[in-house]
Amino acid sequence: MVSYHLISCDGGRENNEDYVGMYQNGQAYCFALADGLGGHGKGEEASRLAVESAIQAFAMDGPGEETLAASFDGAQKAILEGQREDYHARDMKTTLVLLHVGEEKIWWGHIGDSRLYYFRNRKLMARTLDHSVPQMLVAAGQLKEKQIRNHPDRNRLLRVLGVDWDSPKYQLEAPKDRNGQQAFLLCSDGFWELIDEKKMQSCLKKAGSPREWAEMMAEIVEKNGQGKNMDNYSAITVWAE
Repeated sequence: MVSYHLISCDGGRENNEDYVGMYQNGQAYCFALADGLGGHGKGEEASRLAVESAIQAFAMDGPGEETLAASFDGAQKAILEGQREDYHARDMKTTLVLLHVGEEKIWWGHIGDSRLYYFRNRKLMARTLDHSVPQMLVAAGQLKEKQIRNHPDRNRLLRVLGVDWDSPKYQLEAPKDRNGQQAFLLCSDGFWELIDEKKMQSCLKKAGSPREWAEMMAEIVEKNGQGKNMDNYSAITVWAE
């Protein structure tokens, strides 16, 4: 059984440049979340193009690694075409994180600093690693993981959709078997910067549904964001049991 909940909030800003979406085909599910970048309100266009392109690829070909790759490639193509067609959209870019849940396997991938957290039996097992300057400094041993959230360069991204590449810059993770109680959190940086992993796991242990889990975490995000220049924040919670 798969259950889920999606939220996307402007965080008090004029525009919401995050975009979330899902698609179900029989017993297979696709979840997509993007955080757009770019002036003239075009960040929201980039994130929408990425999510809609990814869902379209899934609707045509179903879940799996090849479809994930095609989703990122298709989103990149759609955004670059949008840049060429609209002068004001020439700087639009976006992150993208995708999750496919099949009947027997689960796949995910990402580009940028929108994250996927993977929990099994209500314990955190793994998360995607940001394509950002602070994450690179962590890999080099110059920064601790917990320092990413408040680092002055946390918004400097090294990989996004909307920049020409010679080879794909997205990252696909090895598939996981459907096994036991599995939970997933897809979220933008406006969400994960204001709630740590311990709180995510604590809320998961208390929650009775993906909706309750999402709402408990969002309450913490809102509380921690009070008095700050909050960003848009979005999250998708998914339970596979």
